[in-house]
Amino acid sequence: MSQKLKVAIFGASGYTGAESIRLMLGHPAVEIVALTGESKAGQPIDAVYPHLAGFGLPDLVRIDDVSLRGLDAAFLCLPHATTQKVAARLRAAAPDLRLIDLSADFRLRDVGAYESWYGEHFAPVLQPEAVYGLTEHYREDIRNAPIIACPGCYPTNILVPLLALQEAGMIDPSRIIADSKSGTSGAGRKGSEALSHSEVSEGFHAYGVAAHRHTAELDQELSARAGRAVRATFTPHLVPMNRGILSTIYGDLADGVGIAQAQAVLDDFAAREAFVHRAAAPAAVATRAVRGTNRVLIDLVPDRREGGFILLSAIDNLTKGSSGQALQNFNLAFGLEEQTGLHLVTAFP
Repeated sequence: MSQKLKVAIFGASGYTGAESIRLMLGHPAVEIVALTGESKAGQPIDAVYPHLAGFGLPDLVRIDDVSLRGLDAAFLCLPHATTQKVAARLRAAAPDLRLIDLSADFRLRDVGAYESWYGEHFAPVLQPEAVYGLTEHYREDIRNAPIIACPGCYPTNILVPLLALQEAGMIDPSRIIADSKSGTSGAGRKGSEALSHSEVSEGFHAYGVAAHRHTAELDQELSARAGRAVRATFTPHLVPMNRGILSTIYGDLADGVGIAQAQAVLDDFAAREAFVHRAAAPAAVATRAVRGTNRVLIDLVPDRREGGFILLSAIDNLTKGSSGQALQNFNLAFGLEEQTGLHLVTAFP
C-alpha cells in the first residue's frame, strides 16, 4: 500500500490505547494522526507513557478536537456507554469512517441483553451495524462491517478454541464451566483501593462471581451455535501479575465423540489460524509464553470423568484480548494481510 491509512485512537491514555499505539508503531500501513485523552488533553503521550517517547506521535487532544477529514479508521478505546455516544457522533459526521470498538458497547446483539448487564444503551440504532469481532469465527462478516465490536478479553480467551469444538459438533454446550485467571491490567489504568499493590500482591481471589458481564458474551455465542439458550458458568480471578489470562474450561464431549476426535479438530483449527497454537503439553499453556503477542496457546485433554474434557487457553489480555485483535480486525477491514503488524514474539524470561 503506497499511502498509509490514517487512524485516530480515542482513549489513548488508557492501557488498551497505549497497547494500540505500541502495535501500530510497527504497522507499515498505519499513520497515527490523532490521540485523545480527555483528562490529559494538551500533554504529549510520552508524559503519560514514557516508553512511547521519540516516535513523533501527536499530542493528546479532546475528542471534540479531532479532525475527521481524511480519517480512515477510529479505534475506540473508551469506557462502556461513552463509546456509544461517541460512535453515534462519528457515524453521523463521517459515515464512511470504520469504527473499531474495544469497549463492551456493541458486543451484545440484543439491546435488551446489553441493558440488563450494563444499563442504558445510548445508540441502539447503530447496533445492527455492528459485527462481533472474534476474528477466527467472524472473519467474512468483519471485512465489510462499519462497526467492529471487539470481544472482551475473557470471551476471546475462552471462545476462540471452544467455538471451534462446538462448530464441529465435538461438545455438548449444555455444561460449560470456565475458570479464568487474569492480570490486573484487565481492570484498566484508573486507580482503586482494590487494585493497590497491598491489596493484590501475595495472593489471588475470585471476583464477579456468577455476575461478571463477560458471561453475556459466552451465552450469546454458545447459544447462537446451539440454536437454543445456553448458559455458561464463568468465574474470573485476579492474579498479581500485570498481564495475561489463563482459562481452564470444563465440559462434556458430544455423544459418540472421543477425545482424539476433538483433539484432531483443534489441531486442524490451529493449522488454519496463524495466531492459534496447540501446546506440546498442558503445562506449556502459560501466560509467560504469550506475553505481548497476539497468540492463543491451547491444549485439550480428557477429564477423569467419562466423556468429559478439559480445555486450556492462554492469551495476553491487552494484545490478543484487546488491541492486537482490534488490529487484526482492522487488517481484515482494509484488505491487508491479517498478520500485518502482529508478527510478535514474547520476551522471555
